[in-house]
Amino acid sequence: MADVLPASGLKEIRLSIGEPQHATPDFIKTALIDGLSGLSIYPSTAGMPALRQSIAEWIARRYAIPAPDAETQVLPVNGSREALFAFAQTVIDPSRQDALVVCPNPFYQIYEGAAFLAGAKPVFLNTLASSDFNLDLGTLDAREWSSVQLLYVCTPGNPTGKVLSLDDWRNLFELSDRHDFVIASDECYSEIYFEEHRRPLGGLEAARRLGRDDYRRLVMFSSLSKRSNVPGMRSGFVAGDKSLIQKFLHYRTYHGSAMSPAIQTASIAAWNDETHVVENRRLYRQKFDQVTPIIASYLGTGRPDAGFYLWAKTPISDTEFARELLRQYNVSVLPGSYLARESAGINPGDNFVRIALVAEPSECLEGADRIAEFCRKL
Repeated sequence: MADVLPASGLKEIRLSIGEPQHATPDFIKTALIDGLSGLSIYPSTAGMPALRQSIAEWIARRYAIPAPDAETQVLPVNGSREALFAFAQTVIDPSRQDALVVCPNPFYQIYEGAAFLAGAKPVFLNTLASSDFNLDLGTLDAREWSSVQLLYVCTPGNPTGKVLSLDDWRNLFELSDRHDFVIASDECYSEIYFEEHRRPLGGLEAARRLGRDDYRRLVMFSSLSKRSNVPGMRSGFVAGDKSLIQKFLHYRTYHGSAMSPAIQTASIAAWNDETHVVENRRLYRQKFDQVTPIIASYLGTGRPDAGFYLWAKTPISDTEFARELLRQYNVSVLPGSYLARESAGINPGDNFVRIALVAEPSECLEGADRIAEFCRKL
């Protein structure tokens, strides 16, 4: 969209990038400052025991399951993005010429890049509105599944907001057992949901409910960026199968990817507090309640299961919709086709746009009104 000249006289409203824009809580900033004394030492790649323990205890509280072992089943990372990318390098066997990495489609492009760097071929499972955005597991035959070494899932999904059900997880675990591949569950949107008593199901929780207490072949990735409005801290974790965590830790020691002690101190404070997260959800709920009816009057969309995106069907090409919306109304949204690859003869992002409700409520509402005005003119 670099060649588009936005409408003059209208303030820019960015609804294209999934970057949280709510204020960072003051107590996290204070903890960050308090942790600066740790800058005089080299941090451990495994992270402070106190940080691993706070993460393990948060997992137990959040998912109502026994806390994973903080020493062997939890690893702090510098945000989920770098971990999702690096993890593939530890589980893919590049000597296998037929190695496959399965990705949902549309998807987070980090999955594709990770597959390529690991020497594997990415393959895509479409998630379509006609099938309630469920993964089309029938895309691959038995021979192809036998070549899969890693499967990425994103729940709640980016961009659809779809949350995997217990039956979905049961099917994935059965495939993983049958074909011996690893599941990487990207759960960075898990704390943005709309009803406090209906929390999205997580991968570790599903494994426990299905009797897989060792989390075999499963790791989950989570982050403080969206939960606590600290994308600049680059702080998250990986948890699950202890043998996979050990391999990943070994790999990461060569990368110098240890988390800063100050960031670790601030992260402990963030994981130990839920009050700010509840308030964060309230703001998102307010925005979805205000914006969704306006957008839905003109574009095919509805409130997602979770997350902060509207996945909206456009009456014209998604790229043309985004270009003209920016040119005429200075509102940026992301064309859905940019988030997907052609698979089974279609690009599942065609004629969709992703609208990120990350700005303040008043700005999101103004953006929705401009989108409605634009649609009325089409």
